[in-house]
Amino acid sequence: MDQVPGSPQEPRDARAGDSAPGCYRHPDRPTGITCTRCERPVCPECMVSASVGFQCPECVRGGSGTGRTAQATAPRTIAGGTLAADTRLVTKILLGINVAVFLAVLAVGDGLVQDLEMIGGAFTREDLRFIGVAEGEWYRLLTAVFLHQAPMHIAFNMLSLWWLGPPLEAALGRVRFLALYLLSGLGGSALSYLLAAQNQPSLGASGAIFGLLGATAILMRRLSYDMRPVLILLALNLVFTFAWPNIAWQAHVGGLVVGAAVAYGMVHAPRARRAFVQGATCAVALLVIVAVVWVRTGQLMG
Repeated sequence: MDQVPGSPQEPRDARAGDSAPGCYRHPDRPTGITCTRCERPVCPECMVSASVGFQCPECVRGGSGTGRTAQATAPRTIAGGTLAADTRLVTKILLGINVAVFLAVLAVGDGLVQDLEMIGGAFTREDLRFIGVAEGEWYRLLTAVFLHQAPMHIAFNMLSLWWLGPPLEAALGRVRFLALYLLSGLGGSALSYLLAAQNQPSLGASGAIFGLLGATAILMRRLSYDMRPVLILLALNLVFTFAWPNIAWQAHVGGLVVGAAVAYGMVHAPRARRAFVQGATCAVALLVIVAVVWVRTGQLMG
């Protein structure tokens, strides 16, 4: 755990035999809570509630300096992102894009769905030939994430986005949250492309939503919150995924795995190399997605 310049040395043990570290201001008080900015252990007397988790008194008072000192103590999220006044901005933009595409489908008709949905390869239906990802329409991997056809489908996904998005956006910062959402959606599309039949279309933000759900579990574990509510919610969603007919379970599982992996790299990156580790995590996730698409394309076109 890194030491903040000018701060007291973090105690390793509160008392002999205690496994939890002691509060940095009260070493005799073991605690499992750490400051979301500097990661020093804080006891209930010292912790200050923040938008996500708790902060220590020094970090709360920080940010009032100038020059290099102000930059070093500027408020940051647990993942190193800049604190924003509106922690729902990216969430609202993503929700707006999904709703706009849904309204466009209602106005234009199913032709738009056929042009944007996730489908692996070409097939013939009523003398119409639909071209898929295998024939070079890779954009379908992303456009399908913002595409919905049934009112209940988009209603469920957007409610989930509105519930899960703002806490994650506040914890990660806007850029990291957007990267998490897009990579989760692409991960869901990639696994659907790999495992589903090439003529099986799929659409919807469910892969990205499952990625946010996995990321929420990782964040709550990182902050030492009670994991039971999110684990129960995740279990229920997985049961519906495999028990309900006509659900692209591949997209759900792919989004969940990618979202959890990306979030883990973001919130567990060491402060000294945070930007590098987070960038590498996203790059590796994207490379894996590209590799899956490349392998499946070779299978379908071989």
